[in-house]
Amino acid sequence: MNANDLQTTLDSLIATWENEVVEFKQAGDGFSTNDIGKYFSALSNEANLRGIEKAWLVFGVNNESRTVVGTGYRPEPERLQSLKMQIAENTAPGVTFRHIHELDVSARRVILFEIPPAPRGMPIAWKGHYYARAGESLTNLGLDKLDSIRQQTLATDWSAQIVANASLGDLDPVAIQRARAAFILKHANRFTPDEVEEWSDSTFLDRAKLTQGGKMTRTAILLLGKPESAYLLSPHPAQMTWKLVGEEQAYEHFSLPFMLNTSLLYQRIRNIQLRLLPFDELLPYEVSKYDQKIVLEALHNCIAHQDYSLYGRIIVTEKNDRLVLENVGSFFEGKPEDYILNEKTPHRYRNPFLVQAMAELNMIDTMGYGIHQMHSKQAERYLPMPDYDVSDTNSVSLTLHGGVVDPAYSQLLMQEEKLTFESVLALDRVQKKLKISDDVIKQLRRDKLIEGRKPNLHVAARIASATSSKADYIRTRSLGDGYYKKLITEYLEKFSKASRKEIDDILYEKLSDVLSDKQKKTKVGHLLTQLRMADIIYNAGSKAAPEWRLTRVK
Repeated sequence: MNANDLQTTLDSLIATWENEVVEFKQAGDGFSTNDIGKYFSALSNEANLRGIEKAWLVFGVNNESRTVVGTGYRPEPERLQSLKMQIAENTAPGVTFRHIHELDVSARRVILFEIPPAPRGMPIAWKGHYYARAGESLTNLGLDKLDSIRQQTLATDWSAQIVANASLGDLDPVAIQRARAAFILKHANRFTPDEVEEWSDSTFLDRAKLTQGGKMTRTAILLLGKPESAYLLSPHPAQMTWKLVGEEQAYEHFSLPFMLNTSLLYQRIRNIQLRLLPFDELLPYEVSKYDQKIVLEALHNCIAHQDYSLYGRIIVTEKNDRLVLENVGSFFEGKPEDYILNEKTPHRYRNPFLVQAMAELNMIDTMGYGIHQMHSKQAERYLPMPDYDVSDTNSVSLTLHGGVVDPAYSQLLMQEEKLTFESVLALDRVQKKLKISDDVIKQLRRDKLIEGRKPNLHVAARIASATSSKADYIRTRSLGDGYYKKLITEYLEKFSKASRKEIDDILYEKLSDVLSDKQKKTKVGHLLTQLRMADIIYNAGSKAAPEWRLTRVK
């Protein structure tokens, strides 16, 4: 909103005055954050019940005279905006202000806190307590209102459905204990470990929002159920599949309980150490091929956002240099890129009951931070950014890279510690030959981060010291896949066929010296695969002794 829109909004709010979805306070700098959290819970819940898209908490207006008097609350912008995180950390599910607006009214400062409605089926709690409004007064959320919100999705939320004839005996005791430990970690500021351990299993499951009044839900079975209890979710497959493809092939299916088996699936992934050599240095950086936190974040997101009504399973495909995670169902709100810069918070969830339970067990967050964290973590490891494919309306595919795409990109990240996150994202698109805007191209050129002409842009390799020569620069720079593919096709045009060894001999000396022999072999394999998939070349020999030829001889 601009200043005129904010002034119009403020005038309208004052004219209608306080009600269940608007609260005015004069508020000084020391106004209690705990009280703000209570109002947030109450106003958010009331906005949900009334079908209103936003509620308002306004500072700087006198409650008796109904006039603007100004507020001294958190005058520093950074401190004011940090309130968002404080609210998110103590609400369940973890939501916060949509926006915090500041408005100058005749030299008097007014703050308008824009509060989103509670998600359908998910009342908002502040430090474990649900709040509501009775006219202008703050009160506890009564059972009638609590039930009204929770029942909003019972008919549509697959994960909230009660499972007939299911009982505590259908849950895995080890999974329940793991869930308790995760709950204790998540809510360390609310409950002591001894307090949580004293709860009965039934009480704990209700408090963790896995069950409803002691009744088993599909969420409880999915996350904590025994393997033999999977039939209770039939015909919906409660299954994750790990599949290894390439020179070696293998697969394994993982059923219930998902709370435990995501870690078992992760352990199947071959996670070697990568050695990344900074330019002009002898000691390499070592990073794991895949970061455990990133993989589990991605896998837990698949579980949370899967469309179980489509009767699909979650598939994790391990390739030589990447993982591909797939879940059925479209990307539910917005686009993946909306969340990369950490600027969007989801308003809705496909499986709100499941999402809330997973948040209680510290498996996911509900603020949309996960995608941003996966990207920033990959940047810290000098590896390519994750890639989302949402072109299929019935599935979402996420690729996690476990190797270098362009050595110049990784070296640049190692050398330039002050690169902005936006620049890293743009450089990642450059190395993957993806489109970027002309404005971004200009900025990258000004910063001397890219070279070449559209569409053949490439990341600029940096000379790390004054003693580094131009020859070193050329020797370590990646020349682009198009260049290498042209060498292969020109050789085949001249000699009609080539063995893998002959192609290796052609390319190895041209490839960047930053790559190891194993990486060079993998790179050549990818180039041949890309040419074959494009129907430019074919293998007239065998897998063990390939004989590459042009598909169409000129």
